[in-house]
Amino acid sequence: MHYDDNLTAARPSFVTHLECSETGEAYQADQIHGLSRAGKPLLVRYDLDGVRGALTKDILADRPRDLWRWRELLPVRDAANIVSLGGAETPLIPLPRLGARHGAAAPIAKDEGRLPTGSFKARGLVMAVSMAKALGITRIAMPTNGNAGAALAAYCAAAGIEAFVFCPDDTPEVNVREIALQGAKVWRVNGLIGDCGAIVGAGKEPMGWFDLSTLKEPYRIEGKKTMGLELLEQLDWQVPDAIFYPTGGGTGLIGMWKAFTELEALGFIGSERPRMIAVQASGCAPIVRAWEAGERHAAKWEDAHTVAAGIRVPAAIGDFLILDAVRDSGGLAMAVDDADIIAARDRIAAEDGLLLCPEGAATAVAWEQAVDQGLVGRQDRCVLFNCATGLKYPMPAADAWLDRHQPADWAAIAAA
Repeated sequence: MHYDDNLTAARPSFVTHLECSETGEAYQADQIHGLSRAGKPLLVRYDLDGVRGALTKDILADRPRDLWRWRELLPVRDAANIVSLGGAETPLIPLPRLGARHGAAAPIAKDEGRLPTGSFKARGLVMAVSMAKALGITRIAMPTNGNAGAALAAYCAAAGIEAFVFCPDDTPEVNVREIALQGAKVWRVNGLIGDCGAIVGAGKEPMGWFDLSTLKEPYRIEGKKTMGLELLEQLDWQVPDAIFYPTGGGTGLIGMWKAFTELEALGFIGSERPRMIAVQASGCAPIVRAWEAGERHAAKWEDAHTVAAGIRVPAAIGDFLILDAVRDSGGLAMAVDDADIIAARDRIAAEDGLLLCPEGAATAVAWEQAVDQGLVGRQDRCVLFNCATGLKYPMPAADAWLDRHQPADWAAIAAA
């Protein structure tokens, strides 16, 4: 099979319609949609019996290992509309020293930092931009905490679509610069992501752009669900005991939960599910607060702050979908402190060799606390999602230097 067959081969499409995630109302496929009439996210539905007849585990195993290998379970009907910058399968990396610290089996990191633009946002945005191309959309805008904007800029550049991006003024500099370098028009805004989203909403009529904010269109979920599809295949269709997921807007958690339902319908897995553990920062934890209070919707979090910018989302439009998945799986929602996030990032980099982003480090802290508190078993197979490369974030200074004209102080070098 040729390396690009997933991108070029004609394969059947099984999309039937879109469905309101709250009311179940059906919407016609192949038309431009934002939110449902109820103001809730739309979900893509498939003829899963048809998919079952066309896609087997053996067929899947013979395909190139990228996210487009799941074409029968994705919304892009015509291969000509696929926009790709690679998108290879991301690795599973055991963290044995982290496990040993807690007398537990090594947790497994799924390192999404290997994707184009260095984060898991590539999964959602490649699908959304490909569908925008298919639907004839030529101008897109979105708010971002950084990585989503970078992915949007890259894929819009590849698709020839004009992109406008608005980000909080404390967004990591590398994100702002890569957004600009990849052709999008980017502005810093003196506020949080919700304030940026308000600007996008206000500009829809005068600017004529499509609002690609998290869950305000149907297709980012479909891209993000490939994390769940891919993970279970990598685990030989054995469902892990728990998935620790850094949760801001929650698209990936929602998408994975949808993926598991579809895989069961295909007969690839049974009814078993991993416990879904939503991880937030203590400075912005609306989902945790709602979960603890037994609420289905999460009130906006005021004065949101955390070093993990990707999960600094004070209000998530898909809050009820996140909380439903957490509860239905017997999972939980956890908040962790910034100081612990940074300490875990530094320690895991030095001991296990994997440089996590702050959001990924948050899942490691949550796993440590969950193990120590008996919330997960010490021998449970647990997956931690590292959602971006740690190379995009500020790192501690490393200021040691030597004067080559002076004798080396070997004892000092050894003790450093």
